[in-house]
Amino acid sequence: MNPVELNIFASRLNAVCDEMGAVLQRTAFSPNIKDRLDFSCAVFDSNGELCAQAAHIPVHLGSMAYAMHDIVSQFDWRKGDMLILNDPYLGGTHLPDVTLIAPVFSNSQLAGFVANRAHHADIGSDTPGSMPITHSLAEEGMIISPSFLIKEGKVNNELKNKITGAVRNSHIGEGDFTAQISANHCGVVRLENLIGTSGLKNYQSGLVLLNEYAERLALSALEQIPDGCYVFSDVMDDDGLGNTDINITCRIEMDNGKVHVDFTGTAEQTSGNINCPLSVTAAGVYYAFRCLMPEQTPACAGSFRHITLQAPKGCLINASYPSAVAAGNVETSTRIVDAVLGALAQAVPEKIPAASHGSMNNLAMGSDDVEQPWDYYETIGGGMGASKNTDGLSAVQTHMTNTLNTPIESLEMHYPLRIKRYAIRDNSGGNGKHRGGNGLVREFEFLQPANVTLLTERRTNAPWGLAGGENGRQGVNKRGGKLLSGKTSIRVEKGESLTIETPGGGGWGKSD
Repeated sequence: MNPVELNIFASRLNAVCDEMGAVLQRTAFSPNIKDRLDFSCAVFDSNGELCAQAAHIPVHLGSMAYAMHDIVSQFDWRKGDMLILNDPYLGGTHLPDVTLIAPVFSNSQLAGFVANRAHHADIGSDTPGSMPITHSLAEEGMIISPSFLIKEGKVNNELKNKITGAVRNSHIGEGDFTAQISANHCGVVRLENLIGTSGLKNYQSGLVLLNEYAERLALSALEQIPDGCYVFSDVMDDDGLGNTDINITCRIEMDNGKVHVDFTGTAEQTSGNINCPLSVTAAGVYYAFRCLMPEQTPACAGSFRHITLQAPKGCLINASYPSAVAAGNVETSTRIVDAVLGALAQAVPEKIPAASHGSMNNLAMGSDDVEQPWDYYETIGGGMGASKNTDGLSAVQTHMTNTLNTPIESLEMHYPLRIKRYAIRDNSGGNGKHRGGNGLVREFEFLQPANVTLLTERRTNAPWGLAGGENGRQGVNKRGGKLLSGKTSIRVEKGESLTIETPGGGGWGKSD
């Protein structure tokens, strides 16, 4: 392939992922998927190596890229198969993120896979929203080990009914799973057409060239990081069960463009739910270095060939079964990024921004009312860290999440909730030559009694500034006028209000 042909080839692969995402969004039932866009789609080769991904959720995609080889190598694949899983210790992230994988064949030869991962607001936890404060994985909902939901075109109705029967609104769950199946069917057809146009041999040659191109672009960026060892530590506020200031230590060793990231020194796994599997850690590492690569770098396995990582087994970010992980995917992943960027700031300070708000500000709620059970989950944006060249953006999702907010109209239409206030949190970004972005204020009024779980960070430890810039302001959670802790479960009555004030980003440079 010449450069133009290679670019077209890459664009066609990306288009497969984009179309899968469009099908998933437009056929899903829950606001969590169709409005917030809490899903991701990707294409892999026959060995499970990443070929392309849409610009969806970094923590979904990086973890899939890290874990897919081990997943797909365990099975004898046939045309029409579709695998389902959510087990964090067998290729997943946390239980609400359910992954569907389908093989793609050229004639009778396995040519690759398409996959999508979507967050389900209910995966069978006793706590509405399926993001509970827990001690073990089993308390977090239904665990789906890698299993064939569809085998050679035939749906495993026993498994499907078992999954949908575990949730409060089975018709919503069934609609979302059907949307995921449809997205993969679309991906299979489009990838088969692409391979059929060029032939399998040419398709595979194209993947080799694409990965080599991505590797060259990635290396050109990584070689600009000076050789040396860079160490940075950051902390999680708490695990919701009394353990505080839980350390994450990141040591980056650079050697002529080769990167080794070592998390030795990180705290041991905790009794709470902020632990995460190594695949989530890999997603954070990949994301941080991907931000330093040229914009046109293909999102494929070649981009990460010169990056290796390790973390002690049984530590916070390489937890062992059956540790609870509900918040690891959403909160700890974000702190992993902070730790990596903090280390990189010592090597290339002009390229690294101050810390962003550092939390997905998770809010899960619902009711087990027999007449009208409901579940809802959302993440709330905050302030982006400032950089050498510009102020941080206000009221945005940053780093490991890329979801939208739930529109007020959609939220109030689907659930017994009213949004009393949704506004920028003024003066929450850190001062500096360039100011950190401001966080958000989102106030909910409950029109019916509900159970609520908050999983939030940066409530005690502020997002840090860089180069003399000031820290951003910590976030605040309030029930009426009473302060709440960062991680808590509460019961609210009709007419009560809950206010989430999200952190601002850190400032960069000293003020004039």
